[in-house]
Amino acid sequence: MKHLRETIEDDFMARESRKIAVIGAGNVGATCAFVMAERKLGEIVLLDIYEGFAKGKALDMSQGGQVLNYDGKITGTSKYEDISGADVVVVTSGFPRQPGMSREDLIGKNAEIISQVGAGIRDYAPDSVVIMVTNPLDLMTYHMQKVTGFDPKKVIGQAGILDSARMTHFVAQAVGCSNEDVQAMVLGGHGDTMVPLPRYTTVGGIPITQLLKSDEIDAISKRTASGGGEIVKLLERGSAFYAPGSAAAIMAESVLNDRKRMLPCSTLLTGQYGLEDVYIGVPVLLGKDGVENIVELELEDDELNSLQSSANFYKSQLSDILGY
Repeated sequence: MKHLRETIEDDFMARESRKIAVIGAGNVGATCAFVMAERKLGEIVLLDIYEGFAKGKALDMSQGGQVLNYDGKITGTSKYEDISGADVVVVTSGFPRQPGMSREDLIGKNAEIISQVGAGIRDYAPDSVVIMVTNPLDLMTYHMQKVTGFDPKKVIGQAGILDSARMTHFVAQAVGCSNEDVQAMVLGGHGDTMVPLPRYTTVGGIPITQLLKSDEIDAISKRTASGGGEIVKLLERGSAFYAPGSAAAIMAESVLNDRKRMLPCSTLLTGQYGLEDVYIGVPVLLGKDGVENIVELELEDDELNSLQSSANFYKSQLSDILGY
């Protein structure tokens, strides 16, 4: 048997050899990189079209290493060749939402950006798992898969994790319990058509349908669906970044450590839930190869109809706006 010290050293070397690229050094990308650094996931490369912006944030994070007890290498760049060998690429590039703007308003602006980013990933990190954060999430994830030509299992959108986290917080507030004891489930598109599932949302294993009144649950579901817009309105300039960046980091961790977390993510459906050729948020098993399994929940008719309506909304936009 290996000595404990040798095991620890092997684990350290394995982590040091891993490489994560974060494309976009704005608030979401920087938050994601910071969380991954704290979790000691590996070398982090922060890429942005403004090189000084990426290098400055990377240097700032690096200088916090002694304070927060991490030693990983964090660098900034504007060159795609510097992401060569990345195991995971997190994409946050794009225009943020402004007050009065829906995620869908961003389609034309961000599709062009994703075309450029996707080409860079395809050329310099062809073996990576890509985690998308750019909005409108489900459309941009589909677009990224087409641009890169990667196996769809290796191109995943961060959707239901963030939406479920928001619902978790609202449920915890309503029940008066810790966020840690709530497990929420939100499916569908990462937008106003998302589908919160109260039947699959529990507090300490107890369904919230036994803890909250139906009007309280309805209010929570509506607030969850407009959670991002609520923050945009409050901030007045910009959009949410702490929770989105952290959610993307958790996805990267599940891939890098092969944790096989069961998480709601935007993935390409091939007949599941009666849907195909569309990216939409559903529960998946997330491991070193990306999406290892898509979980089909037993949905009631109204839940399934809502999920299919959400998916078909995005599918029509794929055709009408992006030309797929």
